[in-house]
Parts: sequence; structure tokens; C-alpha cells
Amino acid sequence: MLQTHNADVLVAGQGAAAFAAALYAARYQLSTVIASESFGGETAIGGLIENYPGTPDIDGFDLMLKFKEQVDKLEVPTISRNLEAVEPNGDRFVCTLEGGDIVDAGSVILCVGRERRTLGLPMEAEWTGKGVSYCSTCDAPLYRNKEAAAVVGGGNAATEGAILLARYAKHVYLIYRGEELWRPEPIQLKVLSQIPNIRVLLNTNVTELIGTDLAGLTGIRISRPMDDNEKIEIHAEQTEPMNKSREDDHGKDVIDLDGIFIEAGADPRLEIPNMLGLDINEETDEVHVDRGQRTSMPGIYAAGDLTDGTSLKQTVTAASQGAIAALSAYGYVLAGEHHYEAA
Repeated sequence: MLQTHNADVLVAGQGAAAFAAALYAARYQLSTVIASESFGGETAIGGLIENYPGTPDIDGFDLMLKFKEQVDKLEVPTISRNLEAVEPNGDRFVCTLEGGDIVDAGSVILCVGRERRTLGLPMEAEWTGKGVSYCSTCDAPLYRNKEAAAVVGGGNAATEGAILLARYAKHVYLIYRGEELWRPEPIQLKVLSQIPNIRVLLNTNVTELIGTDLAGLTGIRISRPMDDNEKIEIHAEQTEPMNKSREDDHGKDVIDLDGIFIEAGADPRLEIPNMLGLDINEETDEVHVDRGQRTSMPGIYAAGDLTDGTSLKQTVTAASQGAIAALSAYGYVLAGEHHYEAA
């Protein structure tokens, strides 16, 4: 039987931003409902986390369990269905969930994150957190003194990731399918060429992830053998030799690795924002928010990786944005006519 729930705040998502938003909204004595099918967001599948304040060396999934446990203590209900549609109805919002249930909400906080671009290879999902990562900023320090790691991508995030990873791993491969790295600034490419333990492989695809269920990723197969005589373009008038990694790389199409970082980008989940006609940042394709995480529609807020609130996409920033969004929603709900008493 289809159900209708009444709430001051509907929080869409079950990641760091969503749990923080629900925590703060509930503590403000707003009746709060969480709706999302998937638990934990990017944090839960990120493996070991060493940079969340106060909780060193914690698995991302365990950290999200702690977030949820704190919210559960406030008796915030979670509906394990994704938000499918939001329709303004006077000063409230009719929120339709998958399966047809309705949440009649005084405000909505969107924390639905991004859809990562993957390589689409077998075992990629299974080995995420076991040698496969999508965030160099998060996980590069885990490769301190490791023998080798690779970054896949040709944009700014991939180049920055390779430079950062080279501070920790002994050998780093930057692998891109195109003829040249296409987004980084020229100065960044020059820095890249000067780091002795980075090797750039252009016109190259990763065709296979190699490893075992127990060990996770142990290596990769690439689409063509490595060639020591290739060059990387710095700018139109200058080229530099490709940086070498291991002396025995020449002619090999299998690379032994401790980890691979897939920095191919991620797309904000814009189905609901576009349905509502929210302002989208033309440069980043993210939902535009102000300092209070307010979108262009009163009563609709957004937090976390979905937004242009910060370029630093981390658990700590997502959580802070969720808290700020809850404060803004609190002010909006109290200014309205309908406030449901929290249980």
C-alpha cells in the first residue's frame, strides 16, 4: 500500500552531506525524513580514510555507519527508495519516491552526489577500495613507499593526482587515451615533465584489471606496449622526453601495480534539479548554491558533491555543507505556516 509521509525536511541521499543535514535538522526539532536506496555515498566505497578529523585510519564504510548511528539515535526514519520527482505545491513540496510513496515536505535538501565515470572493466566495482580508487586527493597518502600506482585520465584532476601521488609512490603512471593531455594548464604539464618518477602513457587505454578476490588489484593490462622514445608536448614550441618509471618497462603491456586511480570525472546527478529548473553552474555543471546552500528555488537546498559550493570534494566538506543546509531549511520552515512536530 502506498504511503504519504509528512515532514518539515526531506533529505535525499545517504552520504556524508545527507546524514549531517538530517542530524542537524533533527536537532533543530524539525520532523525529518531521509530517502535514498544506496547507503554511504562516495565515502562508504572509498576504502581507508586518514584525513577525517578526529577519526584517523577508519574505513569509509565504518565512518558512514557512525554517521548513520548518530542520526538513528534521533529516530530519523530512512526510506530506502530514491527520490524520483519533486513538485512545488503552494509553500510545500510533493516528493514522489520510487515505488510511488509520497513525502509532503516543507523543504528539501538534495544530497544525491555524482555519478562517477568508470572504465567499465570487469572487477572494477568489486575491487573499489581494494586497489581501485576514484579520488587521488583522498587516497594518495595510502601509497607511501608503495612500488607503483597509476592514474587514468587526461584532465586537471588526473594530472594533479599524478603529481600528488608521486610524492608517495616510487613509480607513477599517468595513462590517457588521447594524443595529448587536454585540460591542465601548461605550467602543470611542465611540472609533470620534471618529476622523475612519473611516466605518461598517451594513446593508451587500460584494457584489463588484474588481481585476485583476496588481494584485490595487482596490475593492469594496457592497449599497447610501452615505448621509451615517446615525447610529451609541453606547448607548441617545446617538447620534453617522456619521464621514465621502471627501466624494464619497454615493450611491456602489463604493469604491476599497488593501485589505480580512475580520474575520468563524475557527473552531478541533475535529474531532480533540472526538473525543478534550478540554476546550474555553466562552468562546472553543478547545482549553484549560495553560502547557505540555498538553490535558486526557495525551500530547495543542496549539499555535497552535487553543488558548486566548493571545489574540494571531501567527506568533511560534504558534511559541513549538509549542516549549513539544515540551518537554512530550519529558518525557511519556521517562517512558513506548516511545522510538523518532530516525534
